[in-house]
Amino acid sequence: MASPSTVMALVAALLAACCVSGSAPVVVPVVCLLVAAALLPLRRPDGGTERRVCVLVLGDIGRSPRMQYHALSLSRSGFVVTFVGFSGEAASVSLSCVSPGVQLRVSPVSFQTVNPIRTCCGRTASGWSRSLRSKGSQVTPQLLSAGPLSVCRLHSVLLFTAGPKLITYVTKVMGQFLQLLVVLMRMELQSHLLLQNPPGLPSIAVAWLVCVLRGSKLIIDWHNYGYTIMALSHGRRHPVVRLAEWYEHFFGPLATHHLCVTNAMRDDLQKNWGIKATTLYDRPASIFREAPVELQHQLFVKLADTYPEFREQGSDEADVERTAFSARDLTDGSVTLRAERPALLVSSTSWTEDEDFSILLEALKEYEGFIKGGASLPHLVCAITGKGPQKEHYRKLIHSLELEHVQICTPWLEAEDYPVLLGSADLGVCLHKSSSGLDLPMKVVDMFGCCLPVCAVHFHCLQELVKHEENGLIFRDSQELAEQLKSLLSELPASGGRLGLFRRNLRSSRGQRWDDNWDQNVLPLLNGPR
Repeated sequence: MASPSTVMALVAALLAACCVSGSAPVVVPVVCLLVAAALLPLRRPDGGTERRVCVLVLGDIGRSPRMQYHALSLSRSGFVVTFVGFSGEAASVSLSCVSPGVQLRVSPVSFQTVNPIRTCCGRTASGWSRSLRSKGSQVTPQLLSAGPLSVCRLHSVLLFTAGPKLITYVTKVMGQFLQLLVVLMRMELQSHLLLQNPPGLPSIAVAWLVCVLRGSKLIIDWHNYGYTIMALSHGRRHPVVRLAEWYEHFFGPLATHHLCVTNAMRDDLQKNWGIKATTLYDRPASIFREAPVELQHQLFVKLADTYPEFREQGSDEADVERTAFSARDLTDGSVTLRAERPALLVSSTSWTEDEDFSILLEALKEYEGFIKGGASLPHLVCAITGKGPQKEHYRKLIHSLELEHVQICTPWLEAEDYPVLLGSADLGVCLHKSSSGLDLPMKVVDMFGCCLPVCAVHFHCLQELVKHEENGLIFRDSQELAEQLKSLLSELPASGGRLGLFRRNLRSSRGQRWDDNWDQNVLPLLNGPR
């Protein structure tokens, strides 16, 4: 059996030959896949194959909450799960022993069982604390205690870091082709492979080929269309975008089963792709709920160490621990929210082209103007969480604003702190505009899980989630958002008014949580006939 290095060397030589001969670029990855697949091992089914599932996301695991929830549900249902994906820049899966100074670090493409935790020699190690950490992303805490569940960490493949962007992109895709193929073909035989799309280039093609070769079933979970996201940067008529659209239309229908996030996407897949999909709405995980005042205070104290927006200014009472929002009486430990506290506005983002945060910044400037004009409104702290390519651009814009009554911070939170922040806020804002008009923002699902009303920017199919004047408000521009902020926040700190009504509606309309929804829609696909 050829080693992975031999396979990659052979395919690299084949690539060079194809480039010299001027072969069509679409043929090259197909040839590479077939040659590599021929040299990699084909494992035989065993007694555990039926209960093994691979969850694959060609992205950062920490930024893929829906796929994390899939993995948790699979593990809860008795499946042995292998979770394949990236874990951020400079990421590592580390095991810190109870004995100090002992640490293990896995290799770029390797398996690390999370629960039960196993050492490199395969022996179960008791008394180990575990963490999956990455620069800028963290997984949900439940994933680190689920089992049996393994994480296979991928690393970015950059064969060329200089030269034209198109060549760099093509070689990156080729490298990912080979890396994914080697990883998927070398793991134990799986009954199903559950793949997130997007990103689907090249993962759909690789996953399909592996499933054909190994007799597994491919399930694609359609979160959006990848080519529509690429069109935000390059335009719909760009050759790469058109190739990506062809690619999704060609390989997408080859999967055995399909999931999607909205009824609108389900209808579009059926009409324009010939795909029959099952709608699996995003549901909040159990960690997303209203936060008790004691937890709120703990978070505010923690954030105040780093972010001055959460600090109380000018208080020196020795027997009271204060933040800008809360106070703890140190004599009896009781916690109360301060009557004169500012309003807390929360938004989360991946800082990409499909979210225009200039809308929020303009609305906050108008809110500042309302207060200076004499309106009776609370001061406002706006916390925008997340990390992404446009964050520094917007941070510079934020720093250039001269606001007296509005404070803006951009914290990066621990995974366990984010639900508490949502459960502590007065209002959420969502600026997500779907590139396809067919997906829904997961952030709003999480906010609703915490009974947090939302102001969301309008796009097609948003009404499947946000009900105007029932659980939030929908706006179209910064001026309309500013008027909504003025109207809703003027009621604080009272618990009545429209904000209170929206919260009550969210409490009373809580539908299925993720687990029940998953059991009803996904589990039958996995337990169906082979």
